[in-house]
Amino acid sequence: FDFPQGLDGEVGVVQGLVGVGAEGGFTALTILWIIGPALGIHHLQLRTGSAQVLRSFLSRFAEDPRILALLIAWFFVLFMEGAAGFGASVALAAPFLVAAGFGPVTAVTISLIGHSVGVSFGAVGTPIVPQMAATGLSGLELARATGPYHTLLGWIPLGFMVFMAHRSLESIPADGGAWTSQRMMVVWSLAAFLSFTVPFTLVWSFVGPELPTIVGALVGGGAFVLLLRWFPPGGAGEAPVQDSTGTSERPPSGRSVLRAAAPYLVLVALVLCTRLVPGLQDWVRGPSLSWSLHGETFSGAMAPLHHPGSMLLAGFLAGVVIQRPALRTLGRVVRDATVQLVPVAVALLAMLGLARIMVHSGMTEALAVAAAQSIGAGWPFVSPFVGALGTFVAGSATASNILFTDLQQEAALALGLPVGGTVGAQGFGAAVGNMVCPHNVVAAGATVGLTHREGEILRGTLGVSLLYLSAGGSLALLLVR
Repeated sequence: FDFPQGLDGEVGVVQGLVGVGAEGGFTALTILWIIGPALGIHHLQLRTGSAQVLRSFLSRFAEDPRILALLIAWFFVLFMEGAAGFGASVALAAPFLVAAGFGPVTAVTISLIGHSVGVSFGAVGTPIVPQMAATGLSGLELARATGPYHTLLGWIPLGFMVFMAHRSLESIPADGGAWTSQRMMVVWSLAAFLSFTVPFTLVWSFVGPELPTIVGALVGGGAFVLLLRWFPPGGAGEAPVQDSTGTSERPPSGRSVLRAAAPYLVLVALVLCTRLVPGLQDWVRGPSLSWSLHGETFSGAMAPLHHPGSMLLAGFLAGVVIQRPALRTLGRVVRDATVQLVPVAVALLAMLGLARIMVHSGMTEALAVAAAQSIGAGWPFVSPFVGALGTFVAGSATASNILFTDLQQEAALALGLPVGGTVGAQGFGAAVGNMVCPHNVVAAGATVGLTHREGEILRGTLGVSLLYLSAGGSLALLLVR
């Protein structure tokens, strides 16, 4: 391996392997800091019966599980992605969907597909920050360059998400029953898309990159729930909820719902406060864990109070206090979460170590440079694929933008293309790459017990991501001129 030259001299093979091992291990710990508490919340909800309470509550809005999929794998996932990012949204939504009756593979797959629409402006616009630093463009300019891709093409992942949800469930009764007809599901899917996309587009057009996903999910989700109330699909709310034995059960009380939702309510409140309250935001970002080797060649940093894993942990502790499980039950929750976490940690360490070797040895950059030289004027079509490659290798849309924004800018200048448009295509592709990013797949699958079945998830997301990227590349050929 040829590693780059550090500030204190050339980095050798052994030193390089130590460096990438340290980076991979540190990154794995920051990811496990999310997965661990998320697993804890999931098992706490299962052991205390809170998952069933929330499922019964959601059933009041619509008895059709496909409508629930829109509520959870679209609006809820997008809200959490916009507020927290870092994979927390999928890790939280997948257990919800399993509780709603979907298989674990389907639950993770449709959550990964749904959340990608909001990743470009995820974590309160974090992926845009390195692009601003690299290009000198304002956040609003970059938001206007990136947003059109999701606004015009976001119906593609939504359509596949609903199709997969429909296909995974049992056949609809011939008389319709409590199920919404397939034609009406198209209408409800369109309503969900427009409910999110309209406020999402207004925010990225006139405000900037920080709030499009959050506002789109909050305002759109509220509008969608009102539509469900005014026009109940398939007789929603007209029949009592039934348990698995077919026995009617009473709808849960408001107090029981609040208790069951306590971990999530605390999480949402903390995320909003730490991301949107200026003074508090600066305070939680202050304490930082950082390190470096060989100058700045290998490094890592994390603000523990600002990290979503810390907020997930706070949500878990709040759930323990409010739901008051027995000590034996709490012990089983910790045991179940730990048993799932260990094999995930091993997989993450191996995967991230390989990814950092590719980055530091220049393999990924060399591939992208060669592609730019050979493709020439067709570069706008390729730009989203480069962004997706960065996310696949580096582990996040933000990391992809750090890795490849300079490359995209240089390619645009060399080819006489607008920098903003090219970098916008990069940001779009980096978001789509989250569908197939290995550590996202591993992390989300672990929350519903899918260790060693990640290939099944990738088979479901790979085709959708390639279609979404191809559509984005075609749109870039029209927009980037």
